[in-house]
Amino acid sequence: MAKRTSKASGVSGTKYVDGFVLPVPKKNVQAYRRMAQTSGKIWREHGALEFRECVGDDLKAQMGLLSFPRLSRLKRGETVFFSWIVYKSRAHRDSVNKKVMKDPRIAKMMEQGSMPFDPRRMAYGGFKVLVDA
Repeated sequence: MAKRTSKASGVSGTKYVDGFVLPVPKKNVQAYRRMAQTSGKIWREHGALEFRECVGDDLKAQMGLLSFPRLSRLKRGETVFFSWIVYKSRAHRDSVNKKVMKDPRIAKMMEQGSMPFDPRRMAYGGFKVLVDA
């Protein structure tokens, strides 16, 4: 299948992105980093194009009404992670995630109480790429 680029929007192909925003206790950043490095390897093995984990650095931005700390209900002693995984398409995302969720390494990481963050406070969504400049 040939990639098409819309000059008006800058969209290339049909890429799809899963995005995440989550608070992580600062004391758990290194544990989260190890978990993310393993997770990234697993997602890439199963076909993801990119896997990025970014830790908050400049979170006191005054633009707009809703900052990342406020969005993630950040508590004292926590920092924010902004993360994303890139796929060829939504169908590709669904296929990759199905394989990832069957991977025993992921199952082990997701065992009760072993996560270095509270997954109930994670924001997640799937996004169609609109502009790829």
